[in-house]
Amino acid sequence: MTLTDYLRASSSALIFTGAGISTGSGIPDFRGPQGVWKTRQPVYYQDFMSSEAARIEHWDYKLEGHDAFRDARPNAVHFAIAQLERAGKLRAVITQNIDGLHRLAGTSTEKLVEIHGTNALVECQSCHWRGDPEPHFESFRRTRRPPLCACGGFLKPATISFGQSLEPRELERAMHAAQEADLVVALGSTLSVHPAASFPLVVAARGAPYVIINRGVTDHDGDRRVRLRLEREVNEIFPPAVAAALE
Repeated sequence: MTLTDYLRASSSALIFTGAGISTGSGIPDFRGPQGVWKTRQPVYYQDFMSSEAARIEHWDYKLEGHDAFRDARPNAVHFAIAQLERAGKLRAVITQNIDGLHRLAGTSTEKLVEIHGTNALVECQSCHWRGDPEPHFESFRRTRRPPLCACGGFLKPATISFGQSLEPRELERAMHAAQEADLVVALGSTLSVHPAASFPLVVAARGAPYVIINRGVTDHDGDRRVRLRLEREVNEIFPPAVAAALE
């Protein structure tokens, strides 16, 4: 069967997305051949909470990519996924991406699991207030002082840092979707970060078809449960396949 065949036959697809779908929108990759983590060391959450220098480093790193994230717009892959939802064929999107482009493309909050958080908000690490990041980036740009919440707690972009626990509610939502989907398609991910990368395997373990589209190797390559493996740019083949499946 082709990708179009699988999409046409499905009525409850789980789409799992990684950084490879957003590079076409100007968002940098993280773990690919030219990924961010090849050139930059992440700040661990424990260090962020305990060290002023680490908080400065983290905000400096986030500021470095802030304009690109703020100005990015969805591409054809994001819009194709939103089309699946409008056609009633989408169970959920589980994304590792923090760019907010699925929301901008029209994927509903009910269908979207942002497993690693979002750059679209900042969050207080004490009282958990969330708000617009823009004034806090501007403040840091001017003063080089890590922003604080009105309660005195440390503000941090609402993304999951290395060493930080994932949100239990988002993990639960992702698991429910994986247990109910009749197809899983992984797009633009090396499938190397856990527990996120385990969700496609939950679907496949139930006997549902598993399709991987990625330029470059993934940790699930060679798994006998993968029905179709396409070594291509996602934006070259996924949007046309969705359009054909919905004809």
